[in-house]
Amino acid sequence: MIILGIDPGIAIVGYGIIECNGNSFKALEYGAIITEAGTPFPDRLKIIYEEMSCIIEEYSPEDMAIEELFFNKNVKTAIKVGQARGVEVLAAVNKGIDIYEYTPLQIKQGVVGYGRAEKAQVQEMVKMLLNLKEIPKPDDVADALAVALCHGYSLKFKEMFKMK
Repeated sequence: MIILGIDPGIAIVGYGIIECNGNSFKALEYGAIITEAGTPFPDRLKIIYEEMSCIIEEYSPEDMAIEELFFNKNVKTAIKVGQARGVEVLAAVNKGIDIYEYTPLQIKQGVVGYGRAEKAQVQEMVKMLLNLKEIPKPDDVADALAVALCHGYSLKFKEMFKMK
């Protein structure tokens, strides 16, 4: 199974595509969609949608796993990131891909085994689990791979216990 993991954003959208085969995971591709701050907001959304659509077209993931948003201070930023997240989800829905959402706590639990793990611990586990030479940069890319891994482990858990 091929999973597309997304760390949502407007300036930087981290993405990671992994392949799950039995109990092993392999990174197929990872990177970031970057939009410039001075670009009009609707154009930034268009860039994200078009690049996300190209990634989906090229790798044909079966599932998209995306991090749920959590903001407690800047409402304006939260709204913009929420709109970008909607565009990211729309790109997948338009290609018939199932969408799964995970909280930061679930992602840390799934990848590290501890829901309060530090960012550095998650990044190191991503590197180890996917047998990468170095931790992907920027952080959003490593986060996206962590989301994809979390979904992969969730599927394995459900399969193990024959859950739906």
